Amino acid sequence: MKINEVLGVCVILHYLGGVRTTLLLINVKNQGGDIFLETITSNVTEDMITLEFQRSDGTLVTQLIDFRNEVQVMKALVLGEEERGQNQYQVMCFVNHFYKMDFISSDAMAKLRQKNPGTIRVADEDRGYTNYTMDLFLDVSKSSIISKHIATLCTEAADSTYTRREDLKQWVQRPGTSESMLLAAVRNFTSLPSPSQGTNTTRSPGITKCADTSNLWVSCSCSLELCIGWYPCGLKFCKGKSDGKKLPATYRCGIKTCKKYFIFSYYSKMKQNCMWDE
Repeated sequence: MKINEVLGVCVILHYLGGVRTTLLLINVKNQGGDIFLETITSNVTEDMITLEFQRSDGTLVTQLIDFRNEVQVMKALVLGEEERGQNQYQVMCFVNHFYKMDFISSDAMAKLRQKNPGTIRVADEDRGYTNYTMDLFLDVSKSSIISKHIATLCTEAADSTYTRREDLKQWVQRPGTSESMLLAAVRNFTSLPSPSQGTNTTRSPGITKCADTSNLWVSCSCSLELCIGWYPCGLKFCKGKSDGKKLPATYRCGIKTCKKYFIFSYYSKMKQNCMWDE
């Protein structure tokens, strides 16, 4: 069975200006039994994949994989809770180093097809939880040194885009990337003033967890859990028939799908912006 016969999705191919993209629409069942629609876009020209869906609570989640630069961006647009004094939505972006082996390539994604668009999908493998402690702010206007796609995706998260020191250590190994260039694009939480203090004061490195304070206006460490319920995480290989004289050859016979939970801990200017973390 060929790979393009395995996964059936509504596929739209675009050949505009030499850019080759593929759009996949996937019906996914989450752990609670809810069905939601994932949109996965593969851009072979840019060597990137974008996955997007809306949770039952209204949160819009976008995952962008930049294979060329080994970058993953997780964006969350969280609606405000009017009954708790939140009249507007907020947007956060979490930028991390990404290993190419954790997702199938943009080229392989572009070759996927689906015979039954209405099928409800459940991932083959649960890859569990990964905790990310985001210890740096990322300046979106200077983020092109990491990935040019960050500025476009995270425009609304100019003051709430985060990364980690350990991710910088991975990116500095890329050809043409220097430590000074990366450091110029980030800043520490400790250099920021408390919301109730003047602009010349600095904060202690220890930040109270938002769940541990009742003061809605104090800065704290917020925790946000995001789950990608279904994504192609690798290729499946099958063995051919043996004629008894030599070992059977292996061939690609489909894709393996996974789900994964991400728990991001990050600095919040006030608990009022992190009411779910209680």
